[in-house]
Amino acid sequence: MQSEIIIVPAIFFSFVAMIKIIGDNRTRQMLIQKGLVDENIKYLYKTGAADNVPSAIKWGLVLIGIGLAFIIGQLVPYELRGEITVGGIFILAGLGLVIYYFLARRMNKKS
Repeated sequence: MQSEIIIVPAIFFSFVAMIKIIGDNRTRQMLIQKGLVDENIKYLYKTGAADNVPSAIKWGLVLIGIGLAFIIGQLVPYELRGEITVGGIFILAGLGLVIYYFLARRMNKKS
């Protein structure tokens, strides 16, 4: 009962804060698109080079790495299964992000 008193307001206020941040960002983007903002501010909100590379590639590589970690975890002995699976998730998901970095860099150089 005591933890519910703390958790419910924390979730509510974090949800309200996220809505406010998203709303403020959209307002700034609209002001920039209409040209109502100083030139010094525009560079903060311009589209980055990462927009040229689809984010689906990144998440696809990460999920493939996590799936491979689960498959590898099933192949090891039962005593080590948990440790190998968790370690493999971090290693292979990180490897997927590194591969995405090099793919994105290559695609940005071409464009």
